Amino acid sequence: MPSCSPDCCLLRAEIVKIFSEDGMGKVVEIPADMTARDLCQLLVYKSHCVDDNSWALVEHHPLLGLERCLEDHELVVQVQASMNSDSRFLFRKNYAKYEFFRNPLTFFPEQMVAWCQETNRTIPPSQLLQNFLATSSCPEIQGYLYVKEVGRKSWKKVYIFLRRSGLYCSTKGTSKEPRHLQFLADLDDSNIFTVTTGKKQHGAPSDYGFCIRPNKCRGELKELRMLCADDEQGRTCWMMAFRLFKYGILLYQNYKIPQQRKTLLSHFSAPVRSVSENSLVAMDFSGRIGRVIDNPVEAQSAAMEEGHAWRKRSQRMNVLGSHSPLHHSSLSSVIHIAQLWFHGRITREESHRIIHQQGQVDGLFLLRVSQSNPKAFVLTLCHHQKIKHFQILPCEEDGQIFFSLDDGSTKFTDLIQLVEFYQLNRGVLPCKLRHPCTFVAL
Repeated sequence: MPSCSPDCCLLRAEIVKIFSEDGMGKVVEIPADMTARDLCQLLVYKSHCVDDNSWALVEHHPLLGLERCLEDHELVVQVQASMNSDSRFLFRKNYAKYEFFRNPLTFFPEQMVAWCQETNRTIPPSQLLQNFLATSSCPEIQGYLYVKEVGRKSWKKVYIFLRRSGLYCSTKGTSKEPRHLQFLADLDDSNIFTVTTGKKQHGAPSDYGFCIRPNKCRGELKELRMLCADDEQGRTCWMMAFRLFKYGILLYQNYKIPQQRKTLLSHFSAPVRSVSENSLVAMDFSGRIGRVIDNPVEAQSAAMEEGHAWRKRSQRMNVLGSHSPLHHSSLSSVIHIAQLWFHGRITREESHRIIHQQGQVDGLFLLRVSQSNPKAFVLTLCHHQKIKHFQILPCEEDGQIFFSLDDGSTKFTDLIQLVEFYQLNRGVLPCKLRHPCTFVAL
Protein backbone atom coordinates (compact mmCIF):
# COMPACT_ATOMS: atom_id res chain seq x y z
CA MET A 1 0.00 0.00 0.00
CA PRO A 2 1.60 3.34 -1.03
CA SER A 3 2.34 5.82 1.74
CA CYS A 4 0.84 9.29 1.77
CA SER A 5 2.96 12.15 0.50
CA PRO A 6 3.58 15.18 2.80
CA ASP A 7 1.18 17.26 0.68
CA CYS A 8 -1.52 14.60 1.06
CA CYS A 9 -1.12 14.60 4.84
CA LEU A 10 -1.51 18.40 4.97
CA LEU A 11 -4.87 18.16 3.22
CA ARG A 12 -6.18 15.46 5.52
CA ALA A 13 -9.46 16.51 7.16
CA GLU A 14 -9.71 16.66 10.95
CA ILE A 15 -12.73 16.89 13.23
CA VAL A 16 -12.86 19.77 15.72
CA LYS A 17 -15.70 20.57 18.12
CA ILE A 18 -16.32 24.22 18.96
CA PHE A 19 -18.55 25.48 21.79
CA SER A 20 -20.40 28.77 22.12
CA GLU A 21 -20.99 30.60 25.41
CA ASP A 22 -24.39 28.91 25.86
CA GLY A 23 -22.68 25.51 26.04
CA MET A 24 -23.88 24.32 22.65
CA GLY A 25 -21.29 22.56 20.51
CA LYS A 26 -20.72 22.42 16.77
CA VAL A 27 -18.61 19.82 14.96
CA VAL A 28 -16.49 21.27 12.16
CA GLU A 29 -14.37 19.38 9.63
CA ILE A 30 -11.20 21.33 8.83
CA PRO A 31 -7.90 20.70 7.02
CA ALA A 32 -4.92 19.90 9.22
CA ASP A 33 -3.17 23.14 8.25
CA MET A 34 -6.04 25.48 9.17
CA THR A 35 -5.04 28.31 11.51
CA ALA A 36 -7.08 29.78 14.35
CA ARG A 37 -7.66 32.91 12.26
CA ASP A 38 -9.13 30.92 9.37
CA LEU A 39 -11.34 28.83 11.61
CA CYS A 40 -12.73 31.98 13.26
CA GLN A 41 -13.55 33.40 9.84
CA LEU A 42 -15.27 30.17 8.87
CA LEU A 43 -17.38 30.30 12.06
CA VAL A 44 -18.18 33.98 11.44
CA TYR A 45 -19.45 33.09 7.97
CA LYS A 46 -21.50 30.09 9.12
CA SER A 47 -22.98 31.99 12.09
CA HIS A 48 -23.83 35.12 10.05
CA CYS A 49 -22.21 37.44 12.57
CA VAL A 50 -20.23 40.66 12.06
CA ASP A 51 -16.68 40.07 10.80
CA ASP A 52 -14.90 42.80 12.78
CA ASN A 53 -11.62 40.90 13.32
CA SER A 54 -12.26 40.58 17.05
CA TRP A 55 -13.38 36.95 17.24
CA ALA A 56 -11.06 34.44 18.85
CA LEU A 57 -10.72 30.73 19.50
CA VAL A 58 -10.28 30.03 23.21
CA GLU A 59 -8.56 26.97 24.68
CA HIS A 60 -10.53 26.22 27.83
CA HIS A 61 -9.59 23.78 30.62
CA PRO A 62 -12.55 23.64 33.05
CA LEU A 63 -11.00 21.23 35.57
CA LEU A 64 -7.88 23.39 35.94
CA GLY A 65 -9.75 26.69 35.68
CA LEU A 66 -7.53 27.91 32.82
CA GLU A 67 -8.13 29.49 29.44
CA ARG A 68 -6.24 31.37 26.72
CA CYS A 69 -6.94 32.81 23.27
CA LEU A 70 -5.09 31.04 20.50
CA GLU A 71 -2.81 33.23 18.41
CA ASP A 72 -4.06 33.75 14.86
CA HIS A 73 -1.21 31.76 13.31
CA GLU A 74 -1.51 28.68 15.53
CA LEU A 75 -2.63 25.44 13.88
CA VAL A 76 -5.88 24.33 15.50
CA VAL A 77 -5.24 20.61 15.04
CA GLN A 78 -1.84 20.86 16.73
CA VAL A 79 -3.33 22.66 19.74
CA GLN A 80 -6.15 20.13 19.97
CA ALA A 81 -3.61 17.27 20.07
CA SER A 82 -2.04 18.75 23.22
CA MET A 83 -5.36 19.27 25.05
CA ASN A 84 -6.85 16.98 27.69
CA SER A 85 -10.06 15.04 27.13
CA ASP A 86 -12.03 17.45 29.34
CA SER A 87 -10.76 20.55 27.51
CA ARG A 88 -12.62 22.35 24.75
CA PHE A 89 -12.51 25.18 22.23
CA LEU A 90 -14.78 28.22 22.74
CA PHE A 91 -15.74 30.77 20.08
CA ARG A 92 -15.70 34.19 21.72
CA LYS A 93 -15.09 37.90 21.25
CA ASN A 94 -11.71 39.26 22.32
CA TYR A 95 -11.43 42.97 21.63
CA ALA A 96 -8.11 43.28 23.49
CA LYS A 97 -6.11 40.73 21.48
CA TYR A 98 -4.10 43.43 19.69
CA GLU A 99 -4.95 46.47 21.80
CA PHE A 100 -1.28 46.75 22.82
CA PHE A 101 -0.32 47.86 19.31
CA ARG A 102 -2.92 50.63 19.42
CA ASN A 103 -2.25 51.91 22.97
CA PRO A 104 1.09 50.48 24.16
CA LEU A 105 1.69 52.84 27.07
CA THR A 106 -1.58 51.91 28.80
CA PHE A 107 -0.44 48.26 28.94
CA PHE A 108 3.02 48.84 30.41
CA PRO A 109 3.30 51.08 33.49
CA GLU A 110 6.74 52.72 33.57
CA GLN A 111 7.60 51.20 36.93
CA MET A 112 7.31 47.71 35.41
CA VAL A 113 9.61 48.36 32.42
CA ALA A 114 13.26 47.95 33.47
CA TRP A 115 14.61 50.02 30.54
CA CYS A 116 12.48 52.99 31.59
CA GLN A 117 13.67 52.72 35.17
CA GLU A 118 17.35 52.50 34.19
CA THR A 119 17.24 55.44 31.76
CA ASN A 120 14.96 57.44 34.07
CA ARG A 121 12.83 58.77 31.21
CA THR A 122 9.43 58.30 29.66
CA ILE A 123 9.18 55.81 26.81
CA PRO A 124 7.79 57.05 23.48
CA PRO A 125 5.15 54.59 22.20
CA SER A 126 7.08 53.85 18.99
CA GLN A 127 10.26 53.12 20.95
CA LEU A 128 8.40 50.83 23.33
CA LEU A 129 7.00 48.82 20.40
CA GLN A 130 10.38 48.66 18.72
CA ASN A 131 12.10 47.39 21.87
CA PHE A 132 9.62 44.55 22.28
CA LEU A 133 9.61 43.51 18.63
CA ALA A 134 13.32 43.81 17.80
CA THR A 135 15.34 40.68 18.64
CA SER A 136 18.45 42.83 19.15
CA SER A 137 16.95 44.70 22.13
CA CYS A 138 16.65 43.33 25.67
CA PRO A 139 13.49 44.71 27.30
CA GLU A 140 12.56 43.39 30.70
CA ILE A 141 9.40 43.43 32.81
CA GLN A 142 9.86 43.52 36.56
CA GLY A 143 7.73 43.67 39.67
CA TYR A 144 6.32 41.75 42.62
CA LEU A 145 4.09 38.73 42.02
CA TYR A 146 2.63 36.01 44.20
CA VAL A 147 4.01 32.62 43.20
CA LYS A 148 2.46 29.35 44.30
CA GLU A 149 5.12 27.09 45.75
CA VAL A 150 5.48 23.78 43.91
CA GLY A 151 3.71 20.91 45.68
CA ARG A 152 2.27 23.19 48.37
CA LYS A 153 -0.88 25.26 48.88
CA SER A 154 0.98 28.37 50.05
CA TRP A 155 1.80 31.46 47.97
CA LYS A 156 4.93 33.58 48.33
CA LYS A 157 5.40 37.20 47.18
CA VAL A 158 8.69 37.57 45.31
CA TYR A 159 10.34 39.96 42.84
CA ILE A 160 9.99 38.64 39.29
CA PHE A 161 11.83 39.36 36.04
CA LEU A 162 10.46 38.42 32.62
CA ARG A 163 13.00 38.30 29.78
CA ARG A 164 13.18 36.71 26.35
CA SER A 165 15.13 33.87 27.93
CA GLY A 166 12.43 33.08 30.48
CA LEU A 167 10.82 33.94 33.80
CA TYR A 168 13.05 34.43 36.86
CA CYS A 169 12.63 35.37 40.52
CA SER A 170 15.15 37.01 42.81
CA THR A 171 16.19 35.05 45.89
CA LYS A 172 17.48 38.27 47.50
CA GLY A 173 15.06 41.19 47.44
CA THR A 174 15.14 42.92 44.04
CA SER A 175 18.69 41.88 43.13
CA LYS A 176 19.36 41.11 39.45
CA GLU A 177 22.73 39.48 40.04
CA PRO A 178 22.90 36.11 38.25
CA ARG A 179 23.69 34.29 41.51
CA HIS A 180 20.43 35.61 43.01
CA LEU A 181 18.19 34.68 40.04
CA GLN A 182 16.15 31.48 40.09
CA PHE A 183 14.71 30.17 36.81
CA LEU A 184 10.95 29.64 36.98
CA ALA A 185 9.63 28.97 33.47
CA ASP A 186 10.58 28.79 29.82
CA LEU A 187 8.68 30.80 27.20
CA ASP A 188 9.32 28.88 23.99
CA ASP A 189 7.81 25.57 25.14
CA SER A 190 4.97 27.03 27.23
CA ASN A 191 1.78 29.03 26.91
CA ILE A 192 0.30 31.59 29.26
CA PHE A 193 -3.27 31.19 30.56
CA THR A 194 -5.70 33.29 32.55
CA VAL A 195 -6.73 31.57 35.80
CA THR A 196 -10.51 31.85 36.07
CA THR A 197 -10.95 30.12 39.45
CA GLY A 198 -7.84 31.35 41.26
CA LYS A 199 -9.22 32.01 44.74
CA LYS A 200 -11.67 29.12 44.87
CA GLN A 201 -9.60 26.38 43.26
CA HIS A 202 -6.02 27.41 43.91
CA GLY A 203 -6.23 29.56 47.05
CA ALA A 204 -4.83 32.58 45.20
CA PRO A 205 -4.44 35.83 47.20
CA SER A 206 -6.29 37.87 44.53
CA ASP A 207 -8.60 37.46 41.52
CA TYR A 208 -5.82 38.35 39.06
CA GLY A 209 -4.15 35.00 38.57
CA PHE A 210 -2.38 33.63 35.52
CA CYS A 211 -0.45 30.49 34.77
CA ILE A 212 2.44 29.28 32.62
CA ARG A 213 1.67 25.80 31.35
CA PRO A 214 4.24 23.64 29.49
CA ASN A 215 3.05 22.46 26.07
CA LYS A 216 3.63 18.82 27.06
CA CYS A 217 1.79 19.20 30.36
CA ARG A 218 -0.30 16.15 31.31
CA GLY A 219 -2.78 18.29 33.21
CA GLU A 220 -1.27 17.90 36.68
CA LEU A 221 -1.19 20.94 38.95
CA LYS A 222 2.44 20.36 39.92
CA GLU A 223 3.46 21.01 36.29
CA LEU A 224 1.83 24.45 36.28
CA ARG A 225 3.60 27.64 37.31
CA MET A 226 0.84 29.57 39.08
CA LEU A 227 1.25 33.33 39.54
CA CYS A 228 -0.93 36.15 40.81
CA ALA A 229 -0.84 39.96 40.43
CA ASP A 230 -2.30 42.62 42.70
CA ASP A 231 -4.52 44.17 40.02
CA GLU A 232 -5.85 43.74 36.50
CA GLN A 233 -3.36 46.13 34.92
CA GLY A 234 -0.46 44.16 36.40
CA ARG A 235 -1.80 40.83 35.16
CA THR A 236 -2.44 42.26 31.68
CA CYS A 237 1.10 43.66 31.52
CA TRP A 238 2.76 40.33 32.41
CA MET A 239 0.59 38.32 30.02
CA MET A 240 1.05 40.71 27.11
CA ALA A 241 4.82 40.81 27.64
CA PHE A 242 4.92 37.00 27.63
CA ARG A 243 3.17 36.91 24.23
CA LEU A 244 5.46 39.61 22.81
CA PHE A 245 8.64 37.89 24.04
CA LYS A 246 7.49 34.53 22.70
CA TYR A 247 6.22 35.57 19.27
CA GLY A 248 7.79 38.98 18.64
CA ILE A 249 7.33 40.31 15.11
CA LEU A 250 5.00 37.41 14.25
CA LEU A 251 2.43 38.86 16.65
CA TYR A 252 2.72 42.23 14.94
CA GLN A 253 2.29 40.59 11.54
CA ASN A 254 -0.87 38.89 12.79
CA TYR A 255 -2.16 42.32 13.77
CA LYS A 256 -1.27 43.96 10.46
CA ILE A 257 -2.17 41.25 7.97
CA PRO A 258 -5.58 41.99 6.40
CA GLN A 259 -8.36 39.52 7.04
CA GLN A 260 -8.09 37.72 3.71
CA ARG A 261 -9.77 34.40 3.03
CA LYS A 262 -7.43 31.54 2.25
CA THR A 263 -7.95 27.94 1.15
CA LEU A 264 -11.58 27.04 2.00
CA LEU A 265 -12.62 30.66 2.62
CA SER A 266 -11.24 32.32 -0.53
CA HIS A 267 -14.69 32.58 -2.14
CA PHE A 268 -16.56 33.73 0.98
CA SER A 269 -17.42 37.34 1.66
CA ALA A 270 -18.23 38.95 4.98
CA PRO A 271 -21.98 38.61 5.68
CA VAL A 272 -22.29 41.94 7.44
CA ARG A 273 -20.30 45.16 7.09
CA SER A 274 -18.63 46.22 10.31
CA VAL A 275 -18.89 49.86 11.37
CA SER A 276 -15.63 51.15 12.81
CA GLU A 277 -15.49 53.65 15.64
CA ASN A 278 -13.67 56.14 13.38
CA SER A 279 -16.69 56.33 11.08
CA LEU A 280 -18.89 57.67 13.87
CA VAL A 281 -18.37 61.45 13.83
CA ALA A 282 -20.46 64.51 14.65
CA MET A 283 -22.13 65.87 11.50
CA ASP A 284 -24.06 69.05 10.66
CA PHE A 285 -26.79 68.52 8.05
CA SER A 286 -28.47 71.93 8.43
CA GLY A 287 -27.00 73.29 5.18
CA ARG A 288 -27.21 72.04 1.62
CA ILE A 289 -24.40 69.52 2.20
CA GLY A 290 -23.20 67.61 5.26
CA ARG A 291 -20.30 69.00 7.30
CA VAL A 292 -18.06 67.27 9.85
CA ILE A 293 -18.05 69.16 13.16
CA ASP A 294 -14.47 69.48 14.48
CA ASN A 295 -15.05 71.89 17.36
CA PRO A 296 -15.73 69.79 20.55
CA VAL A 297 -18.04 72.47 22.03
CA GLU A 298 -20.08 72.66 18.83
CA ALA A 299 -20.16 68.86 18.63
CA GLN A 300 -21.53 68.62 22.18
CA SER A 301 -24.21 71.19 21.36
CA ALA A 302 -25.13 69.26 18.21
CA ALA A 303 -25.34 66.06 20.23
CA MET A 304 -27.84 67.64 22.63
CA GLU A 305 -29.90 68.97 19.74
CA GLU A 306 -29.90 65.53 18.13
CA GLY A 307 -31.12 64.05 21.40
CA HIS A 308 -34.01 66.52 21.50
CA ALA A 309 -34.77 65.82 17.82
CA TRP A 310 -34.95 62.09 18.53
CA ARG A 311 -37.34 62.83 21.36
CA LYS A 312 -39.61 64.95 19.11
CA ARG A 313 -39.59 62.32 16.36
CA SER A 314 -40.50 59.63 18.86
CA GLN A 315 -43.41 61.71 20.17
CA ARG A 316 -44.75 62.09 16.61
CA MET A 317 -44.34 58.34 16.10
CA ASN A 318 -46.24 57.74 19.31
CA VAL A 319 -49.15 59.91 18.15
CA LEU A 320 -49.25 58.30 14.72
CA GLY A 321 -49.01 54.80 16.14
CA SER A 322 -51.43 55.19 19.02
CA HIS A 323 -54.32 53.92 16.89
CA SER A 324 -52.46 50.87 15.61
CA PRO A 325 -52.88 47.39 17.17
CA LEU A 326 -49.28 47.52 18.44
CA HIS A 327 -48.91 50.69 20.47
CA HIS A 328 -45.47 52.31 20.29
CA SER A 329 -44.99 52.28 24.06
CA SER A 330 -45.40 48.52 24.16
CA LEU A 331 -42.91 48.15 21.31
CA SER A 332 -40.34 50.36 23.05
CA SER A 333 -40.45 48.12 26.12
CA VAL A 334 -39.36 44.99 24.24
CA ILE A 335 -37.55 46.18 21.10
CA HIS A 336 -34.12 45.83 22.77
CA ILE A 337 -34.50 42.13 23.55
CA ALA A 338 -33.11 40.99 20.19
CA GLN A 339 -30.04 43.27 20.37
CA LEU A 340 -26.63 41.59 20.76
CA TRP A 341 -25.64 43.96 23.57
CA PHE A 342 -28.68 43.10 25.72
CA HIS A 343 -28.02 40.26 28.17
CA GLY A 344 -31.28 40.13 30.10
CA ARG A 345 -31.45 39.24 33.78
CA ILE A 346 -27.81 38.54 34.57
CA THR A 347 -26.15 39.44 37.85
CA ARG A 348 -23.60 42.18 38.44
CA GLU A 349 -20.93 39.51 38.94
CA GLU A 350 -21.88 37.81 35.66
CA SER A 351 -21.59 41.12 33.79
CA HIS A 352 -18.08 41.54 35.23
CA ARG A 353 -17.13 38.05 34.04
CA ILE A 354 -18.36 38.74 30.50
CA ILE A 355 -16.49 42.06 30.31
CA HIS A 356 -13.31 40.37 31.54
CA GLN A 357 -13.64 37.59 28.98
CA GLN A 358 -14.17 39.88 26.01
CA GLY A 359 -11.17 42.11 26.53
CA GLN A 360 -11.59 45.02 28.98
CA VAL A 361 -10.94 47.69 26.35
CA ASP A 362 -12.36 51.20 26.59
CA GLY A 363 -15.99 51.32 25.46
CA LEU A 364 -16.77 47.62 25.89
CA PHE A 365 -20.36 47.48 27.14
CA LEU A 366 -23.55 45.54 27.71
CA LEU A 367 -27.06 46.27 28.99
CA ARG A 368 -28.91 44.17 31.54
CA VAL A 369 -32.02 44.25 33.70
CA SER A 370 -31.44 45.93 37.06
CA GLN A 371 -31.50 43.59 40.05
CA SER A 372 -32.53 46.30 42.49
CA ASN A 373 -35.28 47.83 40.31
CA PRO A 374 -37.09 45.44 37.93
CA LYS A 375 -38.39 48.38 35.86
CA ALA A 376 -34.90 49.79 35.31
CA PHE A 377 -31.86 48.69 33.32
CA VAL A 378 -28.10 48.92 33.88
CA LEU A 379 -25.38 49.90 31.42
CA THR A 380 -22.17 48.06 32.30
CA LEU A 381 -19.17 49.82 30.73
CA CYS A 382 -15.40 49.29 30.75
CA HIS A 383 -13.06 52.30 30.92
CA HIS A 384 -9.35 52.24 31.77
CA GLN A 385 -9.66 48.53 32.62
CA LYS A 386 -12.24 49.32 35.29
CA ILE A 387 -15.88 48.28 35.10
CA LYS A 388 -18.55 50.87 35.86
CA HIS A 389 -22.33 50.61 36.11
CA PHE A 390 -24.90 53.26 35.11
CA GLN A 391 -28.57 52.85 35.95
CA ILE A 392 -31.08 53.55 33.18
CA LEU A 393 -34.37 54.67 34.70
CA PRO A 394 -37.80 54.89 33.04
CA CYS A 395 -39.56 58.24 33.36
CA GLU A 396 -43.01 59.31 32.24
CA GLU A 397 -43.87 62.57 30.51
CA ASP A 398 -47.23 63.43 28.92
CA GLY A 399 -48.26 59.80 29.17
CA GLN A 400 -45.16 58.61 27.30
CA ILE A 401 -42.43 56.41 28.84
CA PHE A 402 -38.82 57.47 28.24
CA PHE A 403 -35.46 56.03 29.33
CA SER A 404 -32.60 58.11 30.71
CA LEU A 405 -29.26 57.51 32.45
CA ASP A 406 -28.60 61.18 33.33
CA ASP A 407 -31.61 61.86 35.59
CA GLY A 408 -33.86 62.88 32.73
CA SER A 409 -31.61 65.46 31.03
CA THR A 410 -31.53 63.31 27.88
CA LYS A 411 -34.51 61.04 27.25
CA PHE A 412 -35.01 58.22 24.75
CA THR A 413 -38.13 56.31 23.73
CA ASP A 414 -36.31 52.95 23.78
CA LEU A 415 -32.95 51.42 24.68
CA ILE A 416 -31.84 51.12 21.05
CA GLN A 417 -32.04 54.90 20.64
CA LEU A 418 -30.17 55.33 23.91
CA VAL A 419 -27.34 53.02 22.85
CA GLU A 420 -27.07 54.57 19.38
CA PHE A 421 -26.88 58.05 20.92
CA TYR A 422 -24.03 57.10 23.30
CA GLN A 423 -22.19 55.32 20.50
CA LEU A 424 -21.97 58.73 18.82
CA ASN A 425 -21.75 60.96 21.90
CA ARG A 426 -20.00 60.42 25.23
CA GLY A 427 -22.46 62.55 27.18
CA VAL A 428 -22.17 61.84 30.91
CA LEU A 429 -20.24 58.61 30.31
CA PRO A 430 -16.43 58.36 30.68
CA CYS A 431 -16.19 57.23 27.04
CA LYS A 432 -18.41 56.41 24.07
CA LEU A 433 -19.97 52.97 23.67
CA ARG A 434 -17.67 51.24 21.18
CA HIS A 435 -17.73 47.47 21.49
CA PRO A 436 -20.87 45.48 22.40
CA CYS A 437 -20.38 42.33 24.45
CA THR A 438 -21.68 39.75 22.02
CA PHE A 439 -22.58 36.07 22.21
CA VAL A 440 -23.25 33.99 19.14
CA ALA A 441 -25.16 30.73 18.81
CA LEU A 442 -23.21 28.27 16.67
